[in-house]
Amino acid sequence: MIFIDHLKNKIELAHIPKRIISLVPSQTELLWDFGLHNELVGITKFCIHPLDMFKLIDRVGGTKTLNLSKIRSLKPDLIIGNKEENEHAQINELQNEFPVWMSDIYNLNDAYKMIGDIGELVNKKNEAIVLISEIQKSFSLIKKHHKTVLYLIWKNPYMAAGKSTFIGDILNEMGLMNVLETNDLRYPEVSLENIKKFNPELIFLSSEPFPFNEKHIKELRKIAPNASIKLVDGELFSWYGSRLLKSVTYLNQLEL
Repeated sequence: MIFIDHLKNKIELAHIPKRIISLVPSQTELLWDFGLHNELVGITKFCIHPLDMFKLIDRVGGTKTLNLSKIRSLKPDLIIGNKEENEHAQINELQNEFPVWMSDIYNLNDAYKMIGDIGELVNKKNEAIVLISEIQKSFSLIKKHHKTVLYLIWKNPYMAAGKSTFIGDILNEMGLMNVLETNDLRYPEVSLENIKKFNPELIFLSSEPFPFNEKHIKELRKIAPNASIKLVDGELFSWYGSRLLKSVTYLNQLEL
């Protein structure tokens, strides 16, 4: 069986995969939700959902700090990763030894394609079709807000999600206008002076990768006193697998 991944790599499988290592949390959760509880033999330390899986499956390091020796010891017949979340050099090394399928996600349509492609890859095509349909149905019910927003993902320095990111696409689905719309960088640094100049109506502080909390709201309120500043669940803005089923309910409950 021959498959082409999102980076145009050709992956050849002799049989339906029985030993799968997943290097990305959102795709790991997707595989588990497809029912591949026995086939999933390796995950990263950030693949925390669901908790039962996290407790059971061997971990192979972080998404960008993979333990290649551990991966080799697990003898996978398929590795599934992502261009943005995994390190190019480590993926290249693994590609010399194992079938490695890579996704590249910028928006919801890319996520739908990934879900469908992985469904075919692991013999869960029908499950993937149903899941995509359910996610699409939920996003047809998303509330629109028509406000300007800055979505911060990091501090020291402050970094934000730009327009060409999955997070940026979710903001767009919400009817929000990213104040970084004219910036071509995916995750640009923003200074306090920038934030003041942008004067966004909303500032979202993500729970990941930087763990923003209430004290950061107070700091930013001094710079942007007119903005509504909110702590938000980063997983429900950025995980592009089966967790998307939960996103719209959460997004619609945000008081904006």
